[in-house]
Order: sequence, then structure tokens, then C-alpha cells
Amino acid sequence: MNISAASHTENSEEVLKNARFIQDVRNQVATVVVGQDEVVERLLISLFTGGHILLQGVPGLAKTLLVSVLSKSIDLDFSRIQFTIDLLPSDILGSQILDQKTNEFVTRTGPVFTNLLLADEINRAAPKVQGALLEAMQERKVTIGNETMSLPAPFLVIATQNPVEQAGTFELPEAQLDRFMLCHRLDYPDPSEEREVLKRNMALGIRKEDRGAVVNTEFDVMKQQPVGSAEDLVNCMQAVNDIHVSDTFLEHVIEVINRTRNHPNIELGCSPRGGIALIKASRARALINGRNYVIPEDLFVLAEDVILHRIRLNYEALADGLTGKSVLQDMLRDLGATPSLISREA
Repeated sequence: MNISAASHTENSEEVLKNARFIQDVRNQVATVVVGQDEVVERLLISLFTGGHILLQGVPGLAKTLLVSVLSKSIDLDFSRIQFTIDLLPSDILGSQILDQKTNEFVTRTGPVFTNLLLADEINRAAPKVQGALLEAMQERKVTIGNETMSLPAPFLVIATQNPVEQAGTFELPEAQLDRFMLCHRLDYPDPSEEREVLKRNMALGIRKEDRGAVVNTEFDVMKQQPVGSAEDLVNCMQAVNDIHVSDTFLEHVIEVINRTRNHPNIELGCSPRGGIALIKASRARALINGRNYVIPEDLFVLAEDVILHRIRLNYEALADGLTGKSVLQDMLRDLGATPSLISREA
């Protein structure tokens, strides 16, 4: 397949206005989080498309800090749930309790009723709890007792996951992983970024409280003033919906998805939800980069985050030492992707 660039080159004023809002948010995040530009882009893509995102990486990569500062940059409600083995579905969704005065049951909603929900270390909870959250993500409704309530709009789950080989974790099944539009894998910072992290940490200082003092953290120095509003977010969501997708680009997405289903090394290929996610994410990336049309680069750069968690290699491929990442990258090269467009080598 030889993918050609789209012909649309017009840049509207509305696109530029949204681009300024996007840059303001990125600048705000950069005041607290060093580097991680790629992760910030993926989070913005999720925000603009309403697609839930899973962040995967070892502890200590500032996943929680990143999501927290992003939520404060936009005037949206925010909740955080720390997933643990003893968490119950009612701790997330809410429950009905008996009012002793009226002798009637009263519904108390859980932390899922918010705009941005950080599900921290989702794979430390039992599958029953994971299933309750993932059902709410799909239906955007929650039933407590006999009462069914809609979740707020926008509603976005940003889940973090530790590597499954770590003790005390439960792997998410393929059907549940498919609920996440993107799954982004975080790497360690490079030496220059790590040096900046250490310098900033040494400069945090302490603050006096009561008769003692408390050591400041990055959360304490975070700016509380948002640089954008929910209205700005809605404008970006509308702009993403207006991004032009050519018939040629559409055919290329279909070909990529079909190759995952017919590849000799892949046992489980992408669902139709994968193709939908690839187009949505490509449109959002186009907006973030100041375009009102998608280009092949969008498809190639986002393929790993959209496709990799939706495919499963067969036994022969695993026995040969192949990984899903290496198989996907070989596939993208066959489709014309240059090495620079594939984010990280296998």
C-alpha cells in the first residue's frame, strides 16, 4: 500500500483558536511534569474524542501527577480512585443506605459521577470491580438499586496499570481492554529529563504547619488556576468532529485493521471498535497539530496505542520469541511507514 497525503491544506481561524487553547494546556502541564509530551498528546486526544485511555508503566513515572495537573488545567470535576484488592463495586458506583429518620433508602452516588475519573492501578482490583467500572465506561449510566442514573458529560476514565507480572495484579481480559480507545505505554525519562526532575524536586522546599513543617511535593506547587474551560473543550470536540477524513484514508484504516485479522502471527485481531478508535484519534491528533484534515502520519503514529492492546499473538509466534509490538511494526513498515513515524522500536 502506498499512502498519499490528503489534499486539503486550508487552516481555518477556528482551528488556530483551538490550537492556542491546546498549547496553553500543554504549557500548564509542563510547569509541573518534565517531558512526557507524547503522553500529554494522548490524553488530549482522549479528552477531545471522549475515548477512555489506559496508561501503562512501572510505578514512579508521574502518571498520577500528570493526570492531576491536566484536570486542574481545565475547569472540570475530578475524582481519583486508588484500586486495591479489597475495593467493592459500591465503592465506585455508589449504594443505597437506610435513612434512620425517614426509614427509607437513600441513594448515595460514588466517585464515578464526575467529569474526569482517575482509576489508579486498575489491575490491583478484583475482576468484579474492574467489570463494574468498565460497564459504566461503556454505557455511561449506573444503576444503583432500582434507580438508573446517567453519568455527567463529559465523562472520561484515565486508568493507570502496572505491568501484570508485578505481584498482586490481575490482568485485564481482551474484551475489557477493548473498551479503552488508547493504551499508552510510558517509558523512563531520558537522562536530561531525569536531571531536570531531580533539580525541581530539590527546589520544592518545606512549609511550616502547626508547630512543625511539611516537605512540599509536586502536588503542592501545582497551579490551581485553569487555563481553559469546559466550553473550550466542547469547541475542540466539535472541531475534531469536523476534521476531514478522505475516502482514501478510510480505506487505509480498513486495510490496517483487516491485516491484523489475517496476519499469520496473530490469533485475535482488531474488533471494529479498533477502526473507529483509529479514525477518532487521528482526527484529534490532526487538530492538536493545527490541521483540519488527517494525514498518513496520524495513522502510523497512533497505531501502536490503538491496535496493540487489541491483538493477541498465536502460540507459534510466542514460541518464536515475537512480540505484538514487533509484529505490528513490521506490518506498518510493509504499509509504507518510515522508522521515524513508529514511535519506539521493539
